[in-house]
Amino acid sequence: MTSPALTIGPAARAAGLTVKAVRLYEARGLLAAPARNSAGYRLYGPNEIEVLSFIRRARDLGLSLSDVEAILGEHRRGSSPCTGVRILIDSRIARIDAVAAELARERERLVEARRRADSTARMPGSRVCPIIEHS
Repeated sequence: MTSPALTIGPAARAAGLTVKAVRLYEARGLLAAPARNSAGYRLYGPNEIEVLSFIRRARDLGLSLSDVEAILGEHRRGSSPCTGVRILIDSRIARIDAVAAELARERERLVEARRRADSTARMPGSRVCPIIEHS
């Protein structure tokens, strides 16, 4: 027995998305235009819900819509996109590591400025704030 088709609201909820996201993914071509019932409502079956869930999981990993489009395109052409996905994930990890390193450096500068703040706050000749002027 096949699962009944869902309209956009229940389909979005089933995939963990918003209706707006489903419409966006459809407009971007990530999801084929669904069938419609006699009243014109979009109808989503299990395959569409699976694709929508895949898109949500890919976005949860930080992949862009362009990345997802390329992954789905490769899959639809009959190729396995997993090698490309590994590269995308490695790239995302490297970007996060670079941001984390920069944040750690910034935190260290702030900790040092805060440590000096008590003594420099009493320095004469400051124009605005010696904490910043002597950092």
